[in-house]
This record gives sequence, C-alpha cells and structure tokens, in this order.
Amino acid sequence: MHIPHIESIQNPMLSARLDAVIDNKTKPRGSLGMLESLAKQVGLIQKTTRPTLAQPTILVFAGDHGIVAENVSAFPQSVTWQMVENFLAEGAAINVFARQNTIALKVIDAGVNHDFGPREGLINRKVGPGTRNFVDTSAMTKDECARAMQHGMALVKELEGNVIGFGEMGIGNTTPAAAILHKITGMSVAECTGAGTGLTTEGISHKQCVIERAVAHHKTVVEPLDILATFGGYEIAMMAGAMLQAAEQRMVLLIDGFIVTSALMVAARINPAILDYCVFSHCSDEQGHKAMLRYFDARPLLQLSLRLGEGTGGALAYPLLQAAVNFLNEMATFESAQVSEQVA
Repeated sequence: MHIPHIESIQNPMLSARLDAVIDNKTKPRGSLGMLESLAKQVGLIQKTTRPTLAQPTILVFAGDHGIVAENVSAFPQSVTWQMVENFLAEGAAINVFARQNTIALKVIDAGVNHDFGPREGLINRKVGPGTRNFVDTSAMTKDECARAMQHGMALVKELEGNVIGFGEMGIGNTTPAAAILHKITGMSVAECTGAGTGLTTEGISHKQCVIERAVAHHKTVVEPLDILATFGGYEIAMMAGAMLQAAEQRMVLLIDGFIVTSALMVAARINPAILDYCVFSHCSDEQGHKAMLRYFDARPLLQLSLRLGEGTGGALAYPLLQAAVNFLNEMATFESAQVSEQVA
C-alpha cells in the first residue's frame, strides 16, 4: 500500500515573515492568543503570508463493530444505520453545524451492517458489514484495513478545497478507540476507557474488562498498521488514510473528538509530520480524549463538554479558523492605521 509523503511545514524564513506580519497588526503582541498561532500555522501550511480558506468539507465515515457483541455500548448496533439515515435527511447535529458554517458534508458508508442500496448523498465504500469481534480475532484483515485506508485516500484526492474535517458514526467505536490509545501510548486500559454513549459505572468497568481481555490476547501486536487492523474499525481506517492524504495535499486538518483522534494516533505513528497540519478542534468529555490531547501536547480551540462525534467539534471550530485567517489578511497595520506602536 502506498503511504502518502508528508512534508514538514517548518520554514524559518517564512515563519519570521509571518511573525512580523502578525506583530505589526494594530494590537499588543500576542493579544489575539491562539488565533495568532493558528494564523501562523495556516500560513506555514500554505507557504504564504496571505493564506485563504477554500471549500471546507467534513467527511463523516460510518461503520459497525463486532465488539458490540460484548455489550460494550448503551445503544443497539442498529443506531448506526439509523443515524446514517438521519445524516441523509439532514437532521443530525453535524448537518445543522455544517450548514450554519457553509461546510460541505459528505457521508460515507465505510462498513455499516445494513444494506442502504443506492442512495443519493451516500458514498458507498463499504469494505464489509462491520468488523469482527476483536476479543479473540482481528477486527479486520490486513487487506481489509489497507483497502479502507485507500478508500479514504481516494476520497480526499477528489476534493478541491484546502480545509478538511473528519467525523464518524459507529455504535461501539469508543471501545476500539480506547484499545488503540492503550496500544500506542502504553497508558492503562482504565485511563483509556470512558462512558461512550452513556454507560453506567458498571458498564464502564465491563467495557474495561473486555478491552483488557482483547489486548492480552493480542499482546504481540505493536506496529501501527497492525494495531489498526487488529483493534480498529473500517471508519477509523478510512479516516487514517484520508488524514495522511490530506496532509500530503497540504490541507488544514480539523481534528474532532475521541474516535477521530484515535485514527490520527495511528496516522501520526506512520508519519509524525502529519501533526503540523492538524488543528485540534475541541477537548471531548470522553476520558480517553483528554489523554490523547496530552499525548500530542495539543491545545484544543474549544472546551464545550462535547461527546457526540460526527465531526461536530470541527464544524464548530471552523469559524475560529476563519477568524485567524481574516485578521491576518484584513486587520490594519500600525502604519496603515497611523497608530503608535508599543514603545518598550
């Protein structure tokens, strides 16, 4: 499988020019806080002091998981396909927020255990009708995992914009995300496991035990692609492939919550340079997501106690990305506004 090549965005000369442009705006230095670092990041990604945002798109990948047979979710698996129908009917939260912020939304069947038939607005890239139960076997074969990643890459190649967000839907998918977090970081399973869609304390303990059984069974699995195939989902694998391709194309990557960041953990193990392109939209209320952000030393833009998924955090954070680019391009300089600069 071809792995996209990702260049680092580090560029000392351009970095200095961007700093000068930002510091010359009519404000005290650093007074726009994270918007300043965000503007600089986008400038470095696009290799310019005048970046633009064009045709933002959020890809929502849906897939089912065999691990739900272990009773790790508060909702039945059928909710996955029912929510896909809700996306297509434009009734979900992500539809509302994407529409509000003029973000194109694409819904992909990565591996839902349901036959939708040909449907307008649904992109069929189904690798299989859900993954296997990874307690005692791999969730995907290596070939299935590679095909899912390639589908993700191909979908990104078709996009014309320069901003991409990622969302997902898959009942049970906080369990593979927690397993991936544990395998990549070595954090305890307890640290990685949360309530998902609303498990009780007893339910969380049961989920933790299921993951511990699974990682004990697959204790020799250590390479990132093997971790993804063993514990992941079709939607997680497609996102990992899409992220790698988007970074190769020097797009800005809006990273959502726990599941999306689990895909990034795999992608970043494959090529750490991908992190240069990532904007961490928010900090989820899911316990493991906080651990992921600490692992990446990431500063999320929002803290709204979200735990929905679907790419909602990315859609809500997009206006902040716009604000960062707009101040860089449109805000007056001290000279143009005839405002005195700081004297010391």
